[in-house]
Formats: sequence, structure tokens, C-alpha cells
Amino acid sequence: MTEQVTGVQALFNQEVKPVKKPQEMTGLALAYMGDAVWEIFVREHLLQCGEMKPDRLHKFATKFVNAKAQSDVLHLLMPTLSEEELTIVKRGRNAKSGSSPKNGSLIDYRHATGFESLIGYLYLCGAYERLQELAKTAIQTLTEKDE
Repeated sequence: MTEQVTGVQALFNQEVKPVKKPQEMTGLALAYMGDAVWEIFVREHLLQCGEMKPDRLHKFATKFVNAKAQSDVLHLLMPTLSEEELTIVKRGRNAKSGSSPKNGSLIDYRHATGFESLIGYLYLCGAYERLQELAKTAIQTLTEKDE
């Protein structure tokens, strides 16, 4: 009997075919996708923890989905990244978005964009195992940091 795959895992069973190859996309385009994918990881994590009230879900989600947290996680992950992954992070980090951060520093904002670019890149390339590995480490780190 086959085990039914649900949640984020089921997403990864679908083939993503972007118009452009991820290697050809701008850092900001990759970050756009990475922001959405990261948000799904965080939301699923919070629901698996048993949190169900919308106001509390939002409050907890903001601890994971903010420039400072993503910047901190990126710094932790940097030594484990391949050359290709580091290139993607730099592409996102160095991209000029034309907007300034609402909260936090510009440096954290840029590093967070690099983190989101990496998440988007891995998702669009279909590197789901690596994506899950990094997301698990990131969520675990941010959870422990908050305790």
C-alpha cells in the first residue's frame, strides 16, 4: 500500500515548469517565489505544532518570516552551502529592489532576500530534498532561538 503524501510534501510531487530556467532568473524573481515557498513551510510547521488560532498563527509566523530571522538563518546555513547555492544567495542579496525595508536594517533585508532567492531557486530547480533539508534546519534554528 502506498503512503499518501500531503502538505508541502505533496507540492514537491508536482513538476514545476517555469518559462525561464531558474539559472536565468533575477535574484528578485527567485526571492519572489522563495518568499511564498518559505511561508508555506512556516505555516505548515505552525499547524503541525498544534496552533490553530489565526491571531496566534500570525504572531508566531512573524518570528520566522522577517528579515532579521531570515538573515540570521542564512548566516548559519552559509558554511553548508555549495558554490552554486552561494552564487544564488549573492545574486539575491545584491539585487536592487527599489524599496526599503519597513522594519529592520537594510543589511538584514538584503540577506533575507538572498535567503529567499535560494529557497525559490531550489524549488524551481526541483531540488526538493535539499530545500526540505535547509528549511528544516532553518525552522529548527529559529524555534530553538525563540525558546
